[in-house]
Amino acid sequence: MQHSSVEERRRTDQDPGAAQYRDDPLRFGVGARITAAVMSDRYADIIVGALHSADPAGLSVHTGDVSTYVGGSEPDLLRYVTDLAAALASSGEHVVLTVHLSRGCPGEVLCELPGGAGPRSVDVPSGRETGAFAAAEWALYPLADDIREGFAPDHMRDITAAIELAQANGTFHGSEHFVTRLEGDLGTVLATAFAGWTMVGRTVQHVTSHLTLSVNSPSHDDV
Repeated sequence: MQHSSVEERRRTDQDPGAAQYRDDPLRFGVGARITAAVMSDRYADIIVGALHSADPAGLSVHTGDVSTYVGGSEPDLLRYVTDLAAALASSGEHVVLTVHLSRGCPGEVLCELPGGAGPRSVDVPSGRETGAFAAAEWALYPLADDIREGFAPDHMRDITAAIELAQANGTFHGSEHFVTRLEGDLGTVLATAFAGWTMVGRTVQHVTSHLTLSVNSPSHDDV
């Protein structure tokens, strides 16, 4: 006998096996990959110095030759990425920072529950202003893995809410091919992207987001 989508969702939400994944950000696969490009012959010192200055408390951090992986709760991730980006910006050099966010990937969430572990609903993390201007291109991807009959996640509602948040805080600067253009304080731009990623994750388990930021660009001199 088929259960309704509401009954299925209630059962998954109440399943202690699902909760143990949703409540643990590392087991749920909440994390980021960050790559920095510094337009300076001092790039190695600048990047290493920024990595050393960022507080890794509460996070799993692994740096390789291509990117740095950071795993942990959404507020801790935003704090770390903001600190890292602000340290890079303080160099005065032109920096391009690529941030790839992911949460709830079935390859990370190792459970066999119907529909996976289900969405992870958390408060939108609070950011902080840095005093540095950034321009960014942002893309948000709800990956609706849940294929149960009769279940259709309303992720466009949350994407619309994310765009409205960017408009409300003044970082929205238009839609372009495949991306949304954001401009403003570096910390506020990062917080906007994290907010959208978190909000969509309230109704869709697997959500990724890409954000490419440009700081101290010569083209920003007239901004």
